[in-house]
Amino acid sequence: MNVERMVLAFAGFAILLSLALGWSASPVFQNENWLWFTAFVGANLFQSAFTGFCPLAMILKKLGAKPAGVF
Repeated sequence: MNVERMVLAFAGFAILLSLALGWSASPVFQNENWLWFTAFVGANLFQSAFTGFCPLAMILKKLGAKPAGVF
């Protein structure tokens, strides 16, 4: 799995988890403040689409994941 797919997989998981923890109708609800994490991940995905800068991609590259050229 290359860096770009890892970033997308992590972002999708983080969004779904934070929605489950922040949505009051969820069986695993903790606190509404988890929705701020959802917003953070979404904003980071949005800015990386335009700038090409992704902190998670940089971390994954340093850990030895193979890049595919996008980030």
